[in-house]
Amino acid sequence: MTFPRFLGLPERLPGGRAPRAVILGAGHGTTYPGMDSGGHALAADAIRAASAEDAALVEHWDFDLGGPLFDGGPICCIDTGNIPSAPDDNDGNRARIEAATRGVLAMGAVPILIGGDDSVPISFLAAFAGHGPVWVLQIDAHIDWRDERYGELLGFSSTMRRASEMGHVAGMVQVGLRSVGSARVEEIEAARRYGSRFVTAREVHAHGVDAALRHIPEGARVVITLDCDGLDPGVMPGVAARTPGGLSYTQAIDLIAGIGKRGRIAGFDLVELYPPADIDNLSALTAARLIVNAIGAIVRQGCSRA
Repeated sequence: MTFPRFLGLPERLPGGRAPRAVILGAGHGTTYPGMDSGGHALAADAIRAASAEDAALVEHWDFDLGGPLFDGGPICCIDTGNIPSAPDDNDGNRARIEAATRGVLAMGAVPILIGGDDSVPISFLAAFAGHGPVWVLQIDAHIDWRDERYGELLGFSSTMRRASEMGHVAGMVQVGLRSVGSARVEEIEAARRYGSRFVTAREVHAHGVDAALRHIPEGARVVITLDCDGLDPGVMPGVAARTPGGLSYTQAIDLIAGIGKRGRIAGFDLVELYPPADIDNLSALTAARLIVNAIGAIVRQGCSRA
């Protein structure tokens, strides 16, 4: 079955070259009982389609990156398509996401996962066992620290709680927090006991992205997990929970670039785009640009030009 590829990137590189980064899609993770995850499952291909108009511009100057996407070298990122998933196969979805991510890590590449709802990163992060330690930078309006909801431990409200229990996760910074979500006082206290660093959107607006980056140790390997509702709905309206006061596009890409300079991006996922709520394709376009910036930051960590 054919599918649109992000920026028209190949499925494999010529000459057997190993990729520096690999894009994968994951429509479904752990769907809550009685909920419909079909809208989020449209996200990966919506983002790929939004990137199509820039496919011919890959070698052009990108002002976000300070040069062409691949920094004068050959293409070193591939798109391997979507991981098979189904809304009624939570166990199978998790197993396939983790296995696919492990496969990318085994080839020495950086996995870039496009979701899907915010349960998808649980399996993505689990795959880094044996490839740690890693820090987690979460960009999100919410802390996702519920132990369970609706009897489910692995749903989208529990993502960072589950990450905190992974032995290979050395620490986390949660940035973009604002308004109200599923977290109660007990979840806030649990996250603080763990040592999570909270950086609200208001702090970023007041003090810049260094308010978050300063918590990441120099040289750390970092997995960035980006929930689209971490951005302001003025630039990212296509989310299920619009919350005013979020990060700007520029703040988000500065965080991505800042991690690439302060440490190394070990993995990147983008989730919670909800295409049915998008306006004039704005969110898909913004999400595509965020992924371009992630690729650019990863390339500038060292991309083989062989």
